Amino acid sequence: MTAPDPTTTAPTTAALALGDDALVLSHRLGEWAGHAPVLEEEVALANIALDLLGQARVLLSMAGDEDELAYLREERAFRNLQLVERPNGDFAHTIVRQLYFSTYQHLLYAELAAGHGPFTPLAAKAVKEVAYHRDHAEQWTLRLGDGTDVSHARVRQACEALWRYTGEMFQPVDGVDIDWKTLDAVWLESVEDILRRATLTLPEGPRYGGWAAGAGRQGLHTEPFGRMLAEMQHLHRSHPGASW
Repeated sequence: MTAPDPTTTAPTTAALALGDDALVLSHRLGEWAGHAPVLEEEVALANIALDLLGQARVLLSMAGDEDELAYLREERAFRNLQLVERPNGDFAHTIVRQLYFSTYQHLLYAELAAGHGPFTPLAAKAVKEVAYHRDHAEQWTLRLGDGTDVSHARVRQACEALWRYTGEMFQPVDGVDIDWKTLDAVWLESVEDILRRATLTLPEGPRYGGWAAGAGRQGLHTEPFGRMLAEMQHLHRSHPGASW
């Protein structure tokens, strides 16, 4: 499976985009298994990864066979945001990536849960999970930003490095009927408040145009994504048709 069917409906297109976001970030967080700084974080990151994997399964099943979509598509057929595929980096990078994405995802699911579309049932359940994801990232951002000189510097560097990937989150997705500009404004206000309380400021780099990144929704991904995908798909492709 190398590309989505061009005749897919808008809800299917949206299910792929949102499902790929959750699937890819779930895998990235899973990479922390055995490497988290403390045991408590080992459990917390694993639980967030499992929540996202559950969301991905529901969303991808709305677009087709979830296993085929996860394990047999080529890189260009994935429609996830470039933000979620960025490598974990140090712990500060993982936390900032989670802060940016979970704040967006919580706002998005809250909007979808209040509607009457095909994603309403999933969003009504997932918004409660994502509220925890956002709170977890927020608390760590506050601890790192208002901690030692080293932790402050690292979280500031992470904020700046990932900033140019945030604009893509608010590019309209066909099949998701919400006010994207308002969502962007609320997200920006929320993130700015958290960073301020963490003794940090909003990065000054571009989020749209210029050096801003963002073509994941069109199937264009960053170099690390190919390596991550090869690892994620290796077992399934090595043993086609295998079952427990």
